[in-house]
Amino acid sequence: MERSALSASMYELISHTSTVLPRDVTEALKKSSDREESGSIARETLDILLASAQMSRDESLPLCQDTGALFAVVRMRPSNDLSAVVSALTGAVRTLTGEGILRQNCVDPVTEKNTGDNTGAYVPQIHVHPWDGPTRISVMLKGGGSENVSTQYSLPLARLSAGRDFEGVRRCVLDAVYAAQGQGCAPGILGVCIGSDRGSGYLVAKEQLFRRLDDTNPIEALNTLETEILEQANTLGIGPMGLGGNTTLLGVKIGAAGRHPACYFVTVSYSCWATRRYTVELADTGEIETWL
Repeated sequence: MERSALSASMYELISHTSTVLPRDVTEALKKSSDREESGSIARETLDILLASAQMSRDESLPLCQDTGALFAVVRMRPSNDLSAVVSALTGAVRTLTGEGILRQNCVDPVTEKNTGDNTGAYVPQIHVHPWDGPTRISVMLKGGGSENVSTQYSLPLARLSAGRDFEGVRRCVLDAVYAAQGQGCAPGILGVCIGSDRGSGYLVAKEQLFRRLDDTNPIEALNTLETEILEQANTLGIGPMGLGGNTTLLGVKIGAAGRHPACYFVTVSYSCWATRRYTVELADTGEIETWL
């Protein structure tokens, strides 16, 4: 890949992610507004969010003052080009931070000093999955508020009468939503992982957030569980920003990963209404060929 073309592509991808709300999220907010009572705080709040998102798109401004931490998933054939992709992503983060499109969101926990350019130890987070197809790069900018209310459960859990089954999973996920009380900037979108280990569970859960809100889980049992949790969460009355209403969640996306027989984890990655994520496929030259 040509390094200059690749750098330009990563700059475009991250800038677009920071400033343009995905269409499926925008449509979900519009539908949610229509379902709220006319003149209610819930509808007014959703309409404000939509107006803010439109302004960000028109003026190329960040969707939120918290421009999040960059989380990237790279799928590509094993080759020496990987270092070029990592370099291009990191370089784009530094440039966009300097331009103010990304806020300075990386603090060194040893020195307690902000690194100033959104890079540091393990930052940005870039995960690589080898595969036999065109290079595909997914980028997400996830804010600190939604990260703070993300959580993990170990089943069985007596507090929730949650056993090691889908009913136990349902109880855990709804508990996470109720505990958040809108603090993750509701209406939220949930990425959930059933199984895995403690560390990888968060990775699988967060990757679920790349799925479109209008997709269908190919595993029927998980698709049914997604629908059930979404419907029940929206009866809790938490509503947009925790101010009450019928729209507490916009979507629930669940994945499953193999687990150790002694462990049964349920991991919830909470994303705010400003779910900023895009995926692109690159041409061999490094230019963006397709927005997915």
